[in-house]
Amino acid sequence: MEKPFSTTNIKNIGFNANVIKIVAVTSMFVDHFSRVITEEGTATSWGLHLFGRLAAPLIAYLVAEGHYYTSDKLAYAKRLFIFALISHIPYIVYFGFGFFQATSVFWSLLMGLIALTAATNDELSDIWKVLIVGASLILAAPANWNYIAVLWVLNFGLFRERMGFKLTGFVVITVLFYIIPGLQQYGTEVTYRFGSLLALPFFYYYNRKPGKRTWFTKWAFYWFYPLHLIFLYALKMF
Repeated sequence: MEKPFSTTNIKNIGFNANVIKIVAVTSMFVDHFSRVITEEGTATSWGLHLFGRLAAPLIAYLVAEGHYYTSDKLAYAKRLFIFALISHIPYIVYFGFGFFQATSVFWSLLMGLIALTAATNDELSDIWKVLIVGASLILAAPANWNYIAVLWVLNFGLFRERMGFKLTGFVVITVLFYIIPGLQQYGTEVTYRFGSLLALPFFYYYNRKPGKRTWFTKWAFYWFYPLHLIFLYALKMF
C-alpha cells in the first residue's frame, strides 16, 4: 500500500518553491528564445526545447501546491484570470495565432485550479464534480498545454500525499497525452517532449517550503510571462 508522503523523507537539499519557479521561468525563456536564435529542426533547437519542456509541469505543480496553501482560492483564481487576459495578446502575437485561435498557459492553469477546487470540495456532489472537471478540460482546449495542464494540476493536487501515485500519474499523463501523440503526428523531430519527464526529481525533492516571501517572489512570474514574450517579439523584429 502506498504510504502517505512525509517531508521527513526528503533530504535538506530539497528544492523550495522559489527554486522551482526560477527553474521553470529559465526553462520557459530558453524554450521561447530558441525560436529567435535557432532554426527549428536543428540539434541546437532540439536541445533547447528539451530543456524547455520543464516549464509547464513545474508550473502546474506549483498551481496545485498554491491551491493547498492559499487562504483565498477565489483571489488566486482571479490572479490567473487577469494574467490570462494580460498575456493573451503577447502570446498570440509572438506565436502567430489568430485572436480566437489560441491563448496562453494561464488559461489552462486557471482551468486546472477550478477543476482541482471542485474535485476537493466536499460540499459538491459527485455529479457536480464530474461536470465542473469535464467543463474545465473542455474549456482549456484553446490554451497552451490545454487539457494536459488540467490533468497535471488534478494529479498533483489529488495525490499530494501519495508520492508514488503522484509521480506515476504524471508519467502516465505525460506519455499518453503528450509524448505519444506528438511522436505519432510529428515523428522523431519532437522526441524533445521526453524532456517533460526531467521534472520528476523536482517533484520528489520539493521540500514544501516557499522560500523567501516578498512582493517580488509573489508577482515576478506573473509579470515575467507577458513581458518576456513582448521582449522576444521585439527582438525577433529587429
